[in-house]
Parts: sequence; structure tokens; C-alpha cells
Amino acid sequence: MANILVFIDTPTTQPGKAQRELLTLAHRLGDPVVVLGAPAADETVAAAGQLGASAVYAPAGPLDGTLIAGQALLVAEAARACDATAVLLPNTADGKEIAARVGIKLSSGVITDAVDVSADLAVTKQVLAGGYTVTARATHGVPVITVKPNSVEPAEASPATPSTTALDVSDAGPAATVSETVAKPASGRPALQDARIVVSGGRGLDGDFSPVEELADALGAAVGASRAATDAGWIEHAYQVGQTGKTISPQLYICAGISGAIQHKAGMQTSQVIVAVNSDEDAPIFEIADFGIVGDARTVLPQAAAEIKRRQG
Repeated sequence: MANILVFIDTPTTQPGKAQRELLTLAHRLGDPVVVLGAPAADETVAAAGQLGASAVYAPAGPLDGTLIAGQALLVAEAARACDATAVLLPNTADGKEIAARVGIKLSSGVITDAVDVSADLAVTKQVLAGGYTVTARATHGVPVITVKPNSVEPAEASPATPSTTALDVSDAGPAATVSETVAKPASGRPALQDARIVVSGGRGLDGDFSPVEELADALGAAVGASRAATDAGWIEHAYQVGQTGKTISPQLYICAGISGAIQHKAGMQTSQVIVAVNSDEDAPIFEIADFGIVGDARTVLPQAAAEIKRRQG
């Protein structure tokens, strides 16, 4: 059976939804093999086995001192070691850069922004700022593919007892090094790129994101924002959704006070259901919305949050 290599950059005893999606997709394509971004601990190897991984590759020592270069070498070495038929990575900024470096090391084709991969390794992806869906195929080497979150429904797998192999990646070549690490404050909300529900705000909120946060907390959703809101300093740039921000595909996307410029659409228009709230009935966002509400987001969102809380309790 074909070996499908899955890169898990931050191994834990409870892999996240995006990681489980990658392993589910690997199961559909062949035999999942995991490469961890940190030395293998018994607990993380056991967690990979519970998700059906037949083998686990990991660095012999920590990679904390280098950015990207060490991880790219690790993935490339693991792909060679297991004779991988394809390599799957998360569709994050780091995942895309690692994919590019791995593609060079393996002399392979790289495909990003995938939403599905068929048994013959034909990849369905979005192009031209998400305006079109195409089928692409790597024509040289081992396909290196980054997969968008929420593209695959995680499925249960038969547990396995994976073999473990340590790889020497000490000579990663020239690389930037990490001089300081600062922990990101925990918000209690799901990560933006992994969330099933996202509530985003824009210029129409006039600087007050509390209605967005209140509705997000009522729904168990992540918070997002337009570039106008982040550029104005109302919320951190890490929350930006769009062509120059994060690309997401939640099951439900609620955008409030966002006009819907093409740059924002590029980051969210593959959402399964889009609900738009805007006081301008001619706003472009209504062109792609499944449901639209013409009204002031600062009034509509608190009403929605209050009704959801009432029904919940």
C-alpha cells in the first residue's frame, strides 16, 4: 500500500482537528505515516497510533533553534525513508514554506490550497483569489500538498502500533534562529483556521469588537476581522481574514460590517454557509452570502447573541 506522509508540526497527546483531517485524508489515499516536528515521546507516538499511523518519524534532537529549514529537511528525509507516495502538510504560512523547501529537496511538484485529493493524487484547489476551483496534478516527483482546514471530515481509524524512527537533521544548512519565544495569551476560543464557526467584524463596527466577541462566545466560534479593522488597530493582525491574512473554510461564516471587497472574499468565500450583516444593501458581500441582513451590526449582533443564549439556557 502507498505510504502517505503527514507532517504534524506541534505533536501533542491530543492532535488537533486539522491534524486529524490530514490523517483522515491520508487513510483515503493509502497508509498514513507521520513525521513529527519534535522528538518522539511515548505519548505522542501512541496518539499517532490511535489515529491509524503505521510508522512515526521524528528528529533525533529538538529543532527549537531553527525556523523552517530544520523542519523542511526533516520532512524530506522522512519522505525518502518511508518511500512516500505523497506528502501532506497544513495549509498555514509555515506549512506552505516547508512545502516549497521540501519540493526543492525532493525535486517534486508542490500544490497549495488543496480542498480534496483523489485516489490518483489529483488535487482539487482554489485559484485566482478563490474565484475558481480547478483540478491540478504534480507531474514530477512525490506530490507535496498543503490542505486547507475544514476540507475533510475527520473519521475514526483502526488503532495501530507504529514503528518509530529517529532522523538526524542537525545539518539543516543556513537558517534563521529563534532568539526569543513569547506565549500567545489563551482566549478560550478555537483557532481561527481550525474553527467550524467564525464571526468576523469590519469597518462597520466603528472600532467596537465587543458585539463580535459576544456572538462568537455564544456560538463557540472564533473571531475574525477584515483588513480595514486590523489596519485601524481595532484588533490584532493575527485575526485578519483575506488575501493578505488567513484563508479559512468554516462551516458557518458570519461577517458583520464588512463590505466584501475581493481581497476579503479570497479568504472566506469557500465557507459552507455565509451570513452577512451590513447596513448597505448594495454591499458586495451580499453577492456571495447565503443569508443577508440589512442593518447595523452593532444592533443585530447583540440581539442574535441574546437569542442564542436564551435558547441555550
